[in-house]
Amino acid sequence: MTWTVGFDLDMTLIDSRPGVSRAIDILAAEFDVPVRGADFAARLGPPLATMLAEAGAPEELVPSMVTRYRELYPTIVSSIPAMPGAEAALAAIEARGGRVLVVTGKHGPLAQLHIDELGWRIDHLAGDLWSAAKATVLQEERASIFVGDHVGDMRGAQAAGVLAVGVTTGPCDADELRAAGADVILTDLTEFPQWLTDELGPVADAS
Repeated sequence: MTWTVGFDLDMTLIDSRPGVSRAIDILAAEFDVPVRGADFAARLGPPLATMLAEAGAPEELVPSMVTRYRELYPTIVSSIPAMPGAEAALAAIEARGGRVLVVTGKHGPLAQLHIDELGWRIDHLAGDLWSAAKATVLQEERASIFVGDHVGDMRGAQAAGVLAVGVTTGPCDADELRAAGADVILTDLTEFPQWLTDELGPVADAS
């Protein structure tokens, strides 16, 4: 039986902090708005429009700022690395014949740029989804596990009724993730393959 593992993208599979920080600083200068890229990089997770509004960007400018950000974004993709352990985590699922699903608050076409840049084989990508809104795709794709770094990811997993695995590589610590519904806490994705083996047993020898 095919099984599916879902992952968040920013700060779960990729470390987008440097690139996002740079793009936001460019945006701030172009629109003469006092938002700081470093502040955005420290709390990645929610959709860009939400973060801009919370940072004090004028409401009437937010749509134009989002559009311009998406124009700038392709220039930073090559500077954004995979998180430690991401490759091994994806490989551990493939070794067991599993499917990989990415469900992210990032705009879908921008998320696809990262997947293409890193050469990852992803079975299904769903973008522009945040917190509990991730549940619908997790259910539709029959995910059994969802891995994320943010309390919003844990809420999405809980709403979908799937195992919520939190990694402390983003803005939320273990206590915050656990309070939001995490069933499992990992320091980062380097621990994922061993956790999967502990849960499911060793990979069967195909020979």
